[in-house]
Amino acid sequence: MPKVLEGKVAVITGASSGIGRAVSERYLDAGARLAVFARDREGLEAIRRSAPDAVLAVAGDVTKAADLHRLVHDTCERFGKVDIVVPNAGMAKVVSFADSTEEEIDKQFSVNFVGAVQTVRLFLPHINRGGSILFNTSFLTQVGFPGLAIYSASKAALKSVTQTLAAELGPQGIRVNAIAPGPIATPLWGKVGLQPETLQAVAGQINARLMPGQFGKPEDIAEMAVFLASDAARNIYGQEIVIDGGYTVG
Repeated sequence: MPKVLEGKVAVITGASSGIGRAVSERYLDAGARLAVFARDREGLEAIRRSAPDAVLAVAGDVTKAADLHRLVHDTCERFGKVDIVVPNAGMAKVVSFADSTEEEIDKQFSVNFVGAVQTVRLFLPHINRGGSILFNTSFLTQVGFPGLAIYSASKAALKSVTQTLAAELGPQGIRVNAIAPGPIATPLWGKVGLQPETLQAVAGQINARLMPGQFGKPEDIAEMAVFLASDAARNIYGQEIVIDGGYTVG
């Protein structure tokens, strides 16, 4: 891969597996240095061992302010300022509307929305001019899916933040965009709270609607994440790029 991120420093949360892991690996291939953050210390260490001189691994939880402050402190101490922030950490759980209690709403919004926004806010004073912020939303900001009202709403909120921050931070030389993954084969899919047989049946229904006939790969998202963070995307502001195998086209 061309070193299109050579000399850039990127922060990636939720980096230990799935999309975050794929983005981390692609960013390293593209020449970036990384601060990777997640609760899974072992997963982070695997990334660090692959490029110890280029990777800072910080274990923590995006819902804990102290952990985020530590991430900012350690990153700036190691690398100085940063160029790319990818607040990728997220969770999904199937919850019927009838069971969407305040506790259930808070659980998903605290990770998907508050955690992502606070990550960006705390890093904002340390982002270089010409920097890039890349949120992870969802194709479900465009279509409805039973049982995912809370999850979809949390991602729709991030889509709105993407557009607003693009206008607010653009004059400061910071671009803000989002990637909206469709069905992607990651560990997150197995943690949505459905029984295995139900999960398999739902996957079959989804595959029937996808142009390739199967879930996408985390690497599909990572490739776009490299492009949007690179100078080649210098004129792209406030966009949500949907990568969903054609699910939302009919």
